[in-house]
Amino acid sequence: MRPGETEPVFGEPWHAQLFALTVHLNEAGVFVWGDWAERFGATLARHGLARDLDGGDDYYTAWLETLEAFLIELGLTDADRVGQIRAAWEDAYLTTPHGAPVKLGQV
Repeated sequence: MRPGETEPVFGEPWHAQLFALTVHLNEAGVFVWGDWAERFGATLARHGLARDLDGGDDYYTAWLETLEAFLIELGLTDADRVGQIRAAWEDAYLTTPHGAPVKLGQV
């Protein structure tokens, strides 16, 4: 790393995308940030992650779990739809050549 450069805030692109999506949904009025934070804290506690996290996959996997459950709770989606999208992402990820961007088709 060169002098004056800082490390990336997010370890993986999907971490940043998930964070941005959550902030966007909050700013669009879909939910109140305090309600989100309460649910996310409960998810972290349930996962036993009540420790200092480094922002890695464990943290963002818990974040994604919380967002999915919250959107289901708000009636904006349902568990079947979430499962369909997860399966489509997994298929896209597993069939994308190494180094190429993962693209999700119509789901």
